[in-house]
Amino acid sequence: MCIKLVIFILSDSSEFRDNLKLAYSAAVSRRQQFLIRCLGGSTEKKNFNFQSIRMQSVMSSGPSLEAESVSILTSIIPGLESTKHKGQAGKIAVVGGCREYTGAPYFSAISALKIGADLSHVFCTKDAAPVIKSYSPELIVHPILEESYSIRDDEKSSISAKVIAEVEKWMERFDCLVVGPGLGRDPFLLDCVSHIMKHARERNVPMVIDGDGLYLVTNCLDLVSGYPLAVLTPNVNEYKRLVQKVLSSEVNDENGTDQLLSLAKGIGGVTILRKGKSDFVSDGKTACAVSIYGSPRRCGGQGDILSGSVAVFLSWARQCAAKGEVSMNPTILGCVAGSALLRYAASMAFDKKKRSTLTGDIIECLGRSLQEICPV
Repeated sequence: MCIKLVIFILSDSSEFRDNLKLAYSAAVSRRQQFLIRCLGGSTEKKNFNFQSIRMQSVMSSGPSLEAESVSILTSIIPGLESTKHKGQAGKIAVVGGCREYTGAPYFSAISALKIGADLSHVFCTKDAAPVIKSYSPELIVHPILEESYSIRDDEKSSISAKVIAEVEKWMERFDCLVVGPGLGRDPFLLDCVSHIMKHARERNVPMVIDGDGLYLVTNCLDLVSGYPLAVLTPNVNEYKRLVQKVLSSEVNDENGTDQLLSLAKGIGGVTILRKGKSDFVSDGKTACAVSIYGSPRRCGGQGDILSGSVAVFLSWARQCAAKGEVSMNPTILGCVAGSALLRYAASMAFDKKKRSTLTGDIIECLGRSLQEICPV
């Protein structure tokens, strides 16, 4: 079954403002109902069955579609309560960052915090750590990964074991791993990361795979094959390589939904978020599209924001699923929520900065976007 979620076409700025006001009003109404429930009212929260969302045409437009997007986000965002302790809103770890690439892991990790995760870790190479630390004191940076150039061949086995052991002692604390931002393609480093992914899988820790993590997975599908808690977030080129590897064919946009379903199914039921003008999501059983908002500015780093966003929303969706509050696959919900929020924030940043919009501008709009969707 193919479900088209939160499809909306912007025609002009006034239409955008009108629907934004409508979305805001709907969010306020839901927050009021939440407060009534907290005070013992009768508007008890019902289980939200996202499978029941009606199918919509891609060319449809109207206020009800935007309300569905807001419903998905607000239904999995946890409330802010004084009784909660540090860590309950999510502990995210990013595995990535090397000599050449220090921005990507920072973007992913700081986005997770900006959205509402309590703790955000980065496991990177020793060269990258001081740079990433200098970006923000909010991140917990672990300078433990190594690249081939810095070690001798006779040291590789012992150093690999130390790296894996260091990450393993933290593993049970994490609600989700983001693997790949700024990782690079050093063979020794990738081998260590493949072992880290195996340990995460053994402990049922969800993984969002992006960037060079997708390069690793495409060349070693067994790392994620058959693991339902794995999310792949390929761009156009990464998606092309996955299709060629798994389906032995070329990308077919005319029958894109069926091909995406086949690809997810071919990797054993992982969830794939295919990034593009519209973001398409599938776990091999259902498929949906997110086309709201967005920005024409394609500066590098937006995929890193998305990976951190999906990690947080996925962890929150799993909490909701454990309580019986949602029935749809949490990985699907995490992808839809992460995609929608990024598009909202990108639109807000572009409205202010236009052509000069950078990834940092979008990150600064994440909190405001979330507040407008789900007021505190």
